[in-house]
Amino acid sequence: MKTNTDLTFRRSGERGHVNHGWLDSRFTFSFADYYDPAHMGFRSLRVINDDRIAARTGFPTHPHRDMEIFSYVLEGQLAHRDSMGNARVLEPGQIQLMSAGSGVTHSEFNPADGTTHLLQIWIQPKQRGLTPRYTEWTPAPEQENQPKVLVISPDGRDGSATIAQDADIYRIKLQPGESTTHRLAPGRGLWLHLVRGEAEINGAGISPGDAVSSERAGDFTLTATTDAVEALLFDLA
Repeated sequence: MKTNTDLTFRRSGERGHVNHGWLDSRFTFSFADYYDPAHMGFRSLRVINDDRIAARTGFPTHPHRDMEIFSYVLEGQLAHRDSMGNARVLEPGQIQLMSAGSGVTHSEFNPADGTTHLLQIWIQPKQRGLTPRYTEWTPAPEQENQPKVLVISPDGRDGSATIAQDADIYRIKLQPGESTTHRLAPGRGLWLHLVRGEAEINGAGISPGDAVSSERAGDFTLTATTDAVEALLFDLA
């Protein structure tokens, strides 16, 4: 991790990596057998796993508790089942958010013949022992290509999924040459994960899989350079 003025970079190639055959994952933060005390999380953000699941395979039913867990599907399909009675198949661009709370079991499976690519993200909740719940976010037609859309928030505003933490999460999509700016308030932290495309943030270059963080209040401008860009931006208490 390197710092450039007020930006701290977590480069894609520095992440943890495991390939189980059916699952190829890269870990932004320590997870499972990948342990790095310098990368345990950022504020309430605990996990960003960049997962590729082979055809007709997936995660069997397993338990969670006291964690806000969401999956952002990038390619392929993701079939979700849980002990709350939810059964869904998610498509690219959709987000599912599960508040594990006092305890829940679930499975995630690739039901198709191609590879499923997704980000699985864990955020620590504000309190323990909450009632488990499940919500989804699907972009409205007018949101499909908006530069910056709120997808998860603590109050569910603007049609976003609701999380049990003071965290606003935005999906960013930019065409080459386009920019969007986020203003970070004092006392909060910013984490940006670049999903695809080449970009600059406040003039510094980033590539797919790279992440940038800052705890300086002010404006952060992401610009797509040579390719269309997709990213997730976290504004965290």
